[in-house]
Amino acid sequence: MINLKGKFAAILVAATLAAPATGQAEEFINILTGGTSGVYYPLGVGLSKIYADNIEGARTQVQSTKASVENLNLLQQGKGELALALGDSVKLAWEGNADAGFKEPLSKLRGIAAVYPNYIQIVACASCGATSLDALKGTSMSVGAPKSGTELNARAIFAAAGMSYDDLAKVEYLPFAESVELMKNRQLDATLQSAGLGVASIKDLATSIDINMVAVPPEVVEKLGAPYIAATIPAGTYQGQDADVPTVAVVNFLVTHEDVSDETAYQMTKLLFEHLGELEAAHKAAAQIKLENALNGMPIPLHPGAERFYKEAGLM
Repeated sequence: MINLKGKFAAILVAATLAAPATGQAEEFINILTGGTSGVYYPLGVGLSKIYADNIEGARTQVQSTKASVENLNLLQQGKGELALALGDSVKLAWEGNADAGFKEPLSKLRGIAAVYPNYIQIVACASCGATSLDALKGTSMSVGAPKSGTELNARAIFAAAGMSYDDLAKVEYLPFAESVELMKNRQLDATLQSAGLGVASIKDLATSIDINMVAVPPEVVEKLGAPYIAATIPAGTYQGQDADVPTVAVVNFLVTHEDVSDETAYQMTKLLFEHLGELEAAHKAAAQIKLENALNGMPIPLHPGAERFYKEAGLM
């Protein structure tokens, strides 16, 4: 007589023993980005494909968010494995700056890499005539989603220029795409967007209405100080932009958290630099990602997995 009970028990034990190996092989990587019309999102999609194709057992997901501040808070809560964020937001998150949207120091954050600079791109409709910060007084303007990395940039730049939101006739707190739609409909005069050059939202705007790029002069950049740097939006970046425009930039970082395994953090870092061509195909901002700059200005401790890669690469 066949002992079915014993046979079933043996199968159950075998399945139980096999389960941990299956669980360990599968790695979930949720990449936190920004609005779909910005630069973070297509870069996140590019990274997602690279990781899915090259990390055995990886399941990847790209999450559209309100960008830097939300991303960092989600990482602290363990609701993502990798995020893009602006350098000033990362610094303020580590310090726990409540005014910037961080109720306490986000001590679980760990660095992966400095990537590309975000250019502060202030765009006004040509009909309102503004080409300088001072000329924005009395206009209506969108400064980014409330307490987003972009909005933190806007506040800092206005302060360095001796201005405040009170100088504007109207302030809107909207993401990139919504700001552009209002400008197209003549319901808004200007928008400040912190993004890589050639951001889709401004490209869309420039093909719809005549625009002016508003300059941020060197003296304002000097007052801002680190992590801000002087930068230029080259002529021809957007339709109708015939001259170089001085502005300010701040470096973006890829950030993870301490509970992500060393091996996963190592692979995420290594594959980033091994597949820059693929990432550039996702968005041209990736052309500015350089291994030699990966540790520049890192405002938080590196993840041990990332540190292992940089030691192998001779950067540490």
